[in-house]
This record gives sequence, C-alpha cells and structure tokens, in this order.
Amino acid sequence: MRLDRFLSELNIGTRSQVKSALRQGLVTVNGLTERDAGRRIDELSDRVCFQGRSLHYRKFVYYMLNKPAGVVSATRDNTAETVVSLLGEDALRDIFPVGRLDKDTTGLLLLTNDGELSHRLLSPKRHVDKVYRVTIEHPLSEEEKTGLEQGVDIMEESHSMEEGHSHAGACPGEAVWHTLPARVEILSDREILLTIHEGKFHQVKRMLRAVGNRVLALERVGFGGLVLDQGLKPGEYRELTEQEVDSLHEA
Repeated sequence: MRLDRFLSELNIGTRSQVKSALRQGLVTVNGLTERDAGRRIDELSDRVCFQGRSLHYRKFVYYMLNKPAGVVSATRDNTAETVVSLLGEDALRDIFPVGRLDKDTTGLLLLTNDGELSHRLLSPKRHVDKVYRVTIEHPLSEEEKTGLEQGVDIMEESHSMEEGHSHAGACPGEAVWHTLPARVEILSDREILLTIHEGKFHQVKRMLRAVGNRVLALERVGFGGLVLDQGLKPGEYRELTEQEVDSLHEA
C-alpha cells in the first residue's frame, strides 16, 4: 500500500495534508523519517509512526454504538447529527451503520466498513434476529401476544425497509405482507422483549398497532447475536471483541 493512502485511511488527514506532514518529517517507517508519499509499505508488518505515535492498520473495524434518540442512522445528514459523527476520530473513511434505527429509537447499532458482512446481516433471506425492548401503551393481552408470535398482516408502505432493503413487487397501499412469527417475553405490564427476523420500515411500531396496541418507546438490545453493552451510555461506543465479531459471522 502507498504510504499516503495508509495515512489517509487512518484519518491522519486528506492526501494533501498527509503530503504536508511527510514533507515536515512527521512520519517514520521502521524508525526512519520518510518523506516519500509514494513509498510502498506492508501495512501489516511495517512500523509506521506519526508524530511518534504508532499507527496500526486494520482492514475492517467494528463498533457497537448505544444510539441516543434524535440522531440519524446515516453517514451524513444536512439537518441532524448522525451516528457516524458520534465516532469522532474513530470514524474511518467508508464506515457506515449496518441498517437503520428510527430517529427516535435508541439502542444497539453496529457500525463497520465491512460491506460483505453488512450485506449478509441485512439480507432478507437470512432472518437475522433483532431484539427490542418495547414500552407499550397498555398491558399486552394474551390475544395480542399470540398475534405477534404467529405473525400479523401489515399493509405495505412506500418506504424502504428499516434495515435498508426495499420490498420488490409491491405497490404502496395495494399489498399486505404477513410478518414472520416473533418471540415475545413480557417483562412487566408496560414492557416487552420482542424478537423479530425482518427489518421492514417501522416494523415494530406497525406490528403493535396491528394488534391494537401502541409503542411508546423503543430500544434495540440485540442484533445478530450481539447484546447491547449496558455499560455504554447513550452516545457511547466501543470496539467489538473478536468473539462478538465471530458471532456476527455465525449469525
């Protein structure tokens, strides 16, 4: 890999800023000052330092974010703060959220630059688990619980699916789709754990509405084998462990 590309991908700066840093002698390769932006390096074995700080290259990065309300699940937005902006200096080039949570929905969101893994996790054919803690308007009746567990009929809407996929072949207002069977655990009169295996637009809200209830608050606490780290405050994030990354690949 070219040295200037290596430095740019690790957020040292733009290509022009990187070249300026090189000219100033701020970069060393294997202990020697390097000023040639086109120098070829082995990104995995050569020791590159910027202003004395050792830089470590990784092809893919994986972060768990506890998404706060009011933040948009996007890489950029003209009017609102985005989940990528919450990563600060760790927001490497090409990093993106895997799927989307509504602006008012909180909880577990995966951010990565691993496009292949993201595609597999979001594929409608794979039915990856998504677990939500749902605050509801009134206690869930046995009939409502059975309805959710068996699947409910919901009218198609003219939006993409919540997790970033469109539902081909359906016209808005003309088609009804039946949700896959869900798992329901009642935590209290006004709170349930709901596990779904799809990612339709506003799916949880629409499912509760379909059985005659209403969502008051929604937090995702699980996704593809990942469990939200309760030590993360809203807006905080951490890198995934190797075991957590493995669990995503298995999912």
